[in-house]
Amino acid sequence: MEFYLERDEAVVNIPPGNLLLEYKSLKGEIDSAIQRVLSSGWFILGREVQEFERAFADYCGARFCVGVASGTEAIALALMSLDIGNGDLVVTVPNTAVPTVSAISMTGAKPLFVDVDEETMLMEPELLRKYLEGLKNNVIERIKAIIPVHLYGLPCLMDDIVSIAKEFGLRVIEDCAQAHGAEVYGKKVGTFGDIGCFSFYPSKNLGCYGDGGAIITNDAHLYQTILKIRNYGQTERYQHVIKGINSRLDEIQAAILRVKLGYLDSWNEKRRKIAKMYEEGLADYPMTFQKEQTKERHNIYHQMVICCESRDALRAFLDRNGIQTQIHYPVPIHLQEAYIDLGYKEGSFSVAERLSKKIVSLPIYPQLNTEEVKFVIQKTGEFFQ
Repeated sequence: MEFYLERDEAVVNIPPGNLLLEYKSLKGEIDSAIQRVLSSGWFILGREVQEFERAFADYCGARFCVGVASGTEAIALALMSLDIGNGDLVVTVPNTAVPTVSAISMTGAKPLFVDVDEETMLMEPELLRKYLEGLKNNVIERIKAIIPVHLYGLPCLMDDIVSIAKEFGLRVIEDCAQAHGAEVYGKKVGTFGDIGCFSFYPSKNLGCYGDGGAIITNDAHLYQTILKIRNYGQTERYQHVIKGINSRLDEIQAAILRVKLGYLDSWNEKRRKIAKMYEEGLADYPMTFQKEQTKERHNIYHQMVICCESRDALRAFLDRNGIQTQIHYPVPIHLQEAYIDLGYKEGSFSVAERLSKKIVSLPIYPQLNTEEVKFVIQKTGEFFQ
């Protein structure tokens, strides 16, 4: 519910995100886009989806884009298009959102985890290489793909990860669900691996007003395959050439995304400015930030994550002062009850586990004003005094 709170000037109330303020700022354009779809009478796989796919592919610097029903299904369809499924293994990280791994499970494949770097909180090339080199041959033979996650908006070092994947004969699917517009080496995420997968969940930097997702690729064959899979394996109505599913971005969500795509860069820039205020204002307190933006990495700050030993007490203090925070994510996937069958236990991935006990996400969204950011900084400082 926090994403739908409206400001009350009489009471300090700073939610983690505020989609109502976003909608109000775009109301005329959004309402017009929705009315355009309603008036057309065409609601599935029509002009709005086609136009958004073209626009998003161009924005990302990719040849092709396929709109799908969610970010989770984007990853699942990507795996299916690469013929990855039952009995296959896919390497990813344990500190991502559960949907990353849900998508792997949907195909019948099994996730393997590599621990993350403490400073970036991401899959890092040398950790990945060391992990793969330490596996037995009978395990390596079953691994088919790597899914690096651009967590919180900070990109992984994709050139090196892709290079390692090629050495081991593996495909690369980028989880870009939190990284719309993020760049590394001056190139947009999602265009380094075989396939890039995006979520348009409402709270994302580019979100629709329901569920939605997209896949981008530069491979014409994969593009044609994914087009078929998302629509029951059809080449034309009632002609099914492969086994597919129903995973389609609908026309209303595509129309909304077409409007919001035009604001994405300015919104990301606003997030970066807010993040800089946090980093400078909180620099003297006992906390750390996700590794600083460098020339190679262009963070778009989907989340403003800090690490603090007294995380729970800080959250309670901020909450009492009208500042809502979140934890992304409190339990690593390998310790979730749903994935106990993977055979991992506490201590299997020490960095991810250690981070999960310290991380907290401060409010960050484009409509957050300077006074509110300063208030969060002030109250956080008071906690440590």
